[in-house]
Amino acid sequence: MDSKNGLKPVATADAEKASIEYDPFAMRTNKHHATTDRDTLVHLLKASLGTGILAMPYVFKASGLLPGFLAALITSFICTHCSYILVKCAHILYKRTKTSTMSIADVAEVTFANGPVALRCMAPFARYFVTISVFVTYFGSCSVYAVMISDNARQMYFFHTGIDVSIRICILMFMLPLILLSCIRSLKFLAPVSMLANFCMVTGLGITIFYFVKDLPDLRERPIVGDITAIPSSIAITIFAITVAGVVMPLENQMKTPKNFVGVCGVLSRGMFMVTIMYLLVGFLGFWCFGNITEENITKNLPVDEIKAQIVKISVLLAVLLTFSLQLYVCVEIVWNAIKNRFEKRETLANYALRIFLAGLSVLLAILMPSMGPLIKLIGAFGFSSLGLIFPVIIELVICWDTGFGRFNWILYKNIICIAFGLFALIFGTMSAIAEVIEKFT
Repeated sequence: MDSKNGLKPVATADAEKASIEYDPFAMRTNKHHATTDRDTLVHLLKASLGTGILAMPYVFKASGLLPGFLAALITSFICTHCSYILVKCAHILYKRTKTSTMSIADVAEVTFANGPVALRCMAPFARYFVTISVFVTYFGSCSVYAVMISDNARQMYFFHTGIDVSIRICILMFMLPLILLSCIRSLKFLAPVSMLANFCMVTGLGITIFYFVKDLPDLRERPIVGDITAIPSSIAITIFAITVAGVVMPLENQMKTPKNFVGVCGVLSRGMFMVTIMYLLVGFLGFWCFGNITEENITKNLPVDEIKAQIVKISVLLAVLLTFSLQLYVCVEIVWNAIKNRFEKRETLANYALRIFLAGLSVLLAILMPSMGPLIKLIGAFGFSSLGLIFPVIIELVICWDTGFGRFNWILYKNIICIAFGLFALIFGTMSAIAEVIEKFT
């Protein structure tokens, strides 16, 4: 069975021979434009330190200081490990199939196409599953962005006019700007937009941390253990915030030294270590500062009558607004690659129509679910749990099926734990998010 990318199943013996003779990294054609380890680390930090960090104090509020800290730390470690597994498995598949680069969908399909005979029929399904998961998570993230933009704008508008506008009306008002930004087709033109967004986010985050440490109350006033039943929600939010499974393969494919991406001191480990420290710091300090009044978006807790707080809200608003088109770009590419053959005569018009449709649909979803907390939990639990936790370990199990699971089958037992954790987040996190959505509506 041939895959859609021309990658064919390889017999086990042939695969082992190919593993010895073939160097996939020497065959890459992008060497002149490849990124260095430092460049890749910067890109990884940019991808990780997104809007999810503003929801981390809510993680500690939901379950208390100690459970919140442990949930965030353990979730971060497992998410990082699963991303590591994904890249390591891709390196094995490069040699088995004599391929130098793969997307995350390629990894899914080729794993099953070269796995046990009984599972090879699952190859097309694996590709579709991963593609749909990527689309759902990024599309849902766009809706979260629309809600976050409107939250900050609504608070600023109320402060200056005294008029309390409905959050749904505020989201609707931003539909046109978001659609116009989504019509930027070239990544070349999106690059400066992304750089400006990163500057705004760093500025807003820096001032926010200043507010945290300016006047901290006695730590004993904060509950060490809160609502234990909120732990699945805390895990789901952390998964949404910190999972990078969707970007690790594109980053690895562009590296000058791909082997340095993994390893104990590799780019992925160093980057995620720094990201984890930052997320834990913001979450802990945010809850320590605001306690039980901590909002789903921590910028809403800042005093809007102060200039510094207004700078934070405007910076975050601009950062999220400018990042929206980049998030939607992933969704547009997935759908466009599936339908572009039908619009060869009117390709440009059809592409713009698709962008307008998807941007408008994501805003309508935000209007339907204008509460950021349940939306983040739902996307984190349903989308990122399957894509970032369950999928990579299943890939490793299939790849190791013929070669063994290591001494005492430690790979098997380790992956069973990861799958159990992923299913726990998927099932209970999704149930909790849906329950909150129903509660908001009723």
